[in-house]
Amino acid sequence: MSLGPVMLDVEGLVLTDADRKRLKHPQTGGVILFARNYQSPMQLKALVEEIHSIRNPRLLVAVDQEGGRVQRFREGFQRLPAMGLLGDLYDKDQQRAVELSQTIGWIAAAELLYYGIDLSFSPVLDLGHKISSVIGDRAFHTSPDIIVQLANAYIRGMQQAGMEAVGKHFPGHGSVEGDSHHVMPFDRRELSTIESHDLQTFKRVINTHLTGIMMAHVIYDKVDELPAGYSPFWIQQVLRQQLHFDGIVFSDDLSMSGAAAVGGYTERAKVSLQAGCDMLLVCNNPQGADDVLDYLNDYNNPVSQLRLVRLHGRPQVKNNKLFGSDQWIKSIGSLQSFMQETELMQSGDLFES
Repeated sequence: MSLGPVMLDVEGLVLTDADRKRLKHPQTGGVILFARNYQSPMQLKALVEEIHSIRNPRLLVAVDQEGGRVQRFREGFQRLPAMGLLGDLYDKDQQRAVELSQTIGWIAAAELLYYGIDLSFSPVLDLGHKISSVIGDRAFHTSPDIIVQLANAYIRGMQQAGMEAVGKHFPGHGSVEGDSHHVMPFDRRELSTIESHDLQTFKRVINTHLTGIMMAHVIYDKVDELPAGYSPFWIQQVLRQQLHFDGIVFSDDLSMSGAAAVGGYTERAKVSLQAGCDMLLVCNNPQGADDVLDYLNDYNNPVSQLRLVRLHGRPQVKNNKLFGSDQWIKSIGSLQSFMQETELMQSGDLFES
């Protein structure tokens, strides 16, 4: 059975019968986990092992483990900084910031892979403008040049650990005020402005290496009347043809308010796939998930299926050796020193001479 085009959530710390039924559906291809699915490292490992046992090839298991305020697994995991802190460091010490970004990318990916997680939806490639509260310090910086350097370093770390990268949110969510979890955001800028600013990070990171991209639930209404995740212009013309991206295109969660512009769940799935998405996220709405799975019952896209299998994690350090390895110990030392320095700076106890 091949991987289907739908990524679902599950209810809690263990799989329910309803979860298992959905995960066995031929149109399911993956699972995204949230904080409610995590209690401890060993509980997580057992949950992921059961998910992986359901299908062959095994379902993809994903999480948003960016760091800062977006880190689903906390107690028992390394605390990761918001990426904006690396941008702040870059303004003072460029070399250290780039090296630390690669180190943190490796730590984040290696730890997730240890517990069987295939991918984290990271890095964020949006611009970190203050206007966007939902992005904010999730972004590395406001400068495309600096974002590219830090993001590419982070991706090198991820790949060194054995995990592919999924950049988000194309073509850029950092320059709009609305939070697409709750409203339909509009970006009123001209295409030329978007191309010269937000798109630069995606273009240049794609040219280095990027296996997946997640679309933004944003309407760029001077460019297209449809949200980017429903837009053949943004996905096929810009992303595929102009930027030559040949990896996996994810929709953002079809349950978000920003996804409701085209109608119900089946309409959202239909328009997303027609626009060029390879995999659809459907979270926090079991009935919506069932509607999408039923609607797509006979759907088949061999090209998307080939793209998706590239996302399976391939740990480069044997699991029983990770936490005792020299690389882990050295990397954690660098991370913890940075976190301590950041906390001191924020508390006002550390000043430059």
